[in-house]
Amino acid sequence: MQTIQNAIGGKLVESASPRTQGVFNPATGEQTALLRLSSVDEINAAVASAKAALPGWAGLPPMKRARVLFRFKELLDKHVDDLAREISREHGKVHDDALGEVARGIDCVDFACGIPHLLKGEFSRNVGPSIDSYSDRQPLGVVAGITPFNFPAMVPMWMYPLAIACGNTFVLKPSERDPSAPMLAWQLFMDAGLPEGVLNIVHGDKLAVDTILDHPDIKAVSFVGSTPIAEYVYRRGVQAGKRVQALGGAKNHMVILPDADLDQAADALMGAGYGSAGERCMAISVAVPVGEKTADALVAKLKPRVEALKIGPSTDKDAEMGPIVTREARDRIVSYIDSGVEQGAKLLVDGRGFKLQGYENGYFVGGSLFDHVTPDMKIYREEIFGPVLSVVRAKTYQEAVDLIHGHEYGNGTAIFTRDGDAAREFADKIEVGMVGINVPLPVPVAYHSFGGWKRSLFGDHSIYGPEGVHFYTRLKTVTSRWPAGIKSGAEFTFPSLK
Repeated sequence: MQTIQNAIGGKLVESASPRTQGVFNPATGEQTALLRLSSVDEINAAVASAKAALPGWAGLPPMKRARVLFRFKELLDKHVDDLAREISREHGKVHDDALGEVARGIDCVDFACGIPHLLKGEFSRNVGPSIDSYSDRQPLGVVAGITPFNFPAMVPMWMYPLAIACGNTFVLKPSERDPSAPMLAWQLFMDAGLPEGVLNIVHGDKLAVDTILDHPDIKAVSFVGSTPIAEYVYRRGVQAGKRVQALGGAKNHMVILPDADLDQAADALMGAGYGSAGERCMAISVAVPVGEKTADALVAKLKPRVEALKIGPSTDKDAEMGPIVTREARDRIVSYIDSGVEQGAKLLVDGRGFKLQGYENGYFVGGSLFDHVTPDMKIYREEIFGPVLSVVRAKTYQEAVDLIHGHEYGNGTAIFTRDGDAAREFADKIEVGMVGINVPLPVPVAYHSFGGWKRSLFGDHSIYGPEGVHFYTRLKTVTSRWPAGIKSGAEFTFPSLK
């Protein structure tokens, strides 16, 4: 059986840690690999490798760094199917969905290739008598990323390509549930000519996370995961003097106004609610139809669509939804469905008993649909992270808005309507970081930035795009005057133009 290795100093290194856990194919329940959970010494070795590589890499002209990234992008383009297969094998998402994940990750690499332009500072001549001023964005040093299971290729690419392009070196701790895709991407980056030690990967659990957060040589940490862990990472990292961006959980609402195209809205809810088995931080998990007539019509269209969901392994080209990532995650989702029934929500489609012939040991849950969900219910308050869509009926547009504003999360939201005034009002006033107008998954493209509000983001910077450049660099401003412009005698007043 394959043992997943660390990547330290440009080489694959097998961990000597006695602590291990299995990597499983969620469609079959079979163990496919063994992963050793790195020791503190091994994580320290990865950081030391990144620190040793830093002066040489940071000292390269941005254009030379960009050329390595261009070669990396070319190799990623050639190996999209290989990366997608690794994702599907360990995460369970269907192949087309995995291909989409890889494509969005490559977009971020593409953006990072433009780093010579992105790092350009500003210059002002004669800000004072013969005095010029200019600014420069410089790398932080060794930085780290801690990434989740649901996008094992894309989310790391939200982080390390841009951080490395900015002149930093990087230590990545990917999810221990599906580690093979980031390892393949690391190999492609090395094949592209990345110097040894610039990107290091260590596998582990909470011990690895805490070691990264406490390490004095790591200057910044990026994190994506659940809100409780995001808050923990943020607080511990900041306490250790680091710059931290920690993206947390979500409860994304989609408001459907009476004038919306309901077939379009229902199709959008299917893809946004059940795609990737709902294991997306941008998944729509709450539909908010405005008015009873709208709600009745929407539910009538949703129910047969959910019942007809094609569920299967990633090897089934017709499958629309795959299994849940682990047995524990499947059981947690089932417990949420149990809770919804117990608290009085109307379960229209029940996915708890779903079994797939030939894959009886797989971690499958069928699509589930609740109606008449109320804000006090657990299935509304908490992030389920599974194929469960809740319909919360609103009497008015304002009631729908108040519902969103009353939730602790503010990651993403959407509105479906033909009314331009209502859409503009919603986009302007809603207290959510990412908004879609007739777009159910408003994930920003690579040259914008991704980030929620409220308890969906801890820290001052969103991730990737222009915000990512600012996160992975620090601003330096230089004011200069040469001897020909210097008057004799000391000046004791604060400098000004007077």
